[in-house]
Amino acid sequence: MKKFIAAVAVAVFGTAAAAQDAAIGTWQTQVDDGAYAHIEMAQCGAAVCGVIARTFNADGEYQSENIGKTLVIDMMPAGDGSYEGSVWRPSNDKIYIGKMQVAGNQLRLRGCIAGGLLCSSQDWVRVQ
Repeated sequence: MKKFIAAVAVAVFGTAAAAQDAAIGTWQTQVDDGAYAHIEMAQCGAAVCGVIARTFNADGEYQSENIGKTLVIDMMPAGDGSYEGSVWRPSNDKIYIGKMQVAGNQLRLRGCIAGGLLCSSQDWVRVQ
């Protein structure tokens, strides 16, 4: 019985960890309000979180006050490379319902209002 329980636990938790692996790494955002960033995505408990690691504008890399802040908050895997959690938008300092879809080196991040009915999205690329 113990072996059966252990096998089930490995199957359940191993699958969740494998699904999250697709989002782990460094991603480059689209330009928003004249700047873009590199986001470091990493495990945060059972979820994935993304922290602003570097920031860039038309003049090149710069030291934004937002470096080190969490942009992607508690994204939980929902299957097939999709995640649900929250997203912080630095330009207006608001947190939105977050949805994320990862496919290879492409990531689509959506911030939504009205229970997820109205969303704005960005397409990110993995930094190699």
